[in-house]
Amino acid sequence: MDTSFIKGVIPPIVTPTDAQERVNEPVQRQIVEHIITGGIHGILAMGSNGEFYGLDPEQQERATRIIVDQAAGRVPVYFGIGNITTRECVAWAKKAAAMKVDAISVLHPMFIGPNDDEMYRHFKTVAEATDLPVLLYNNPDRMRCGISAGLLERLSEVPNIVGVKESSGDMTLTAEFIRRTRNKGKDFKVIAGRDILILSTLAYGGVGTVASSANIVPELVVSIYDKFMAGDLAGALEAQYQLAPMRMAYGLSSFPVVTKDYMRLLGFDMGEPILPNTRSTPEVMTALQQHLDSLGAKKLV
Repeated sequence: MDTSFIKGVIPPIVTPTDAQERVNEPVQRQIVEHIITGGIHGILAMGSNGEFYGLDPEQQERATRIIVDQAAGRVPVYFGIGNITTRECVAWAKKAAAMKVDAISVLHPMFIGPNDDEMYRHFKTVAEATDLPVLLYNNPDRMRCGISAGLLERLSEVPNIVGVKESSGDMTLTAEFIRRTRNKGKDFKVIAGRDILILSTLAYGGVGTVASSANIVPELVVSIYDKFMAGDLAGALEAQYQLAPMRMAYGLSSFPVVTKDYMRLLGFDMGEPILPNTRSTPEVMTALQQHLDSLGAKKLV
């Protein structure tokens, strides 16, 4: 299985919506062009910042097909699966190939808090339902469970489980993920899921990042990766420092409202956050604009 394409900067693309919380197709296509022009290396459809949890299944599929069509093979497209039950995840895994995506990302089941054995069976069953490469998604802060280093090591032996998006924010765990999977007879990929830890993950042996900030300032996020790959560690570190204040401002509103608000400030017609979330306050919007101005973020003409 060729997994050489799994690397670099992969934005979890935001989903613009209309008043009925349906995908706004022209704007979705516009965002795809914005991030590809910014130099990104892949696109994750239906990630957390894509508000997958608030879209009907048909809208999730519609958004993904639009993204695949607009990307037109220029960059790989990943599809995020975040359902709770194994049954639902298997159904999406089987449907993913028909949507012409290049790989899938599977989040551990939220809310119910399964143990390691239950999660092992879950992920293995989902992976066996598809021939696509599978990236696991570890995000314990927003769930009642997480992927342990021991569980990841077991799962790395499943043939088409080829990597993990690591969003715990715990560099000790990230380091263990990389150490335990590096000699498994395949090029297992560990990808940073925290925009603040892109450089540290790369330095330890990771291969890239799924970074929501790459929706907003793709060139800056890509520069962290490109400079690191070119051996310019000082330049990569400076770019990581430049990104940090803008990314830290995500905590000023309910997750993931700020991503959409930043895009709105850049001139994209994003629609409203999916309820119950609402837009940031005027005071927060002012702070977000200041961050964009400090970075010289490109606005729509």
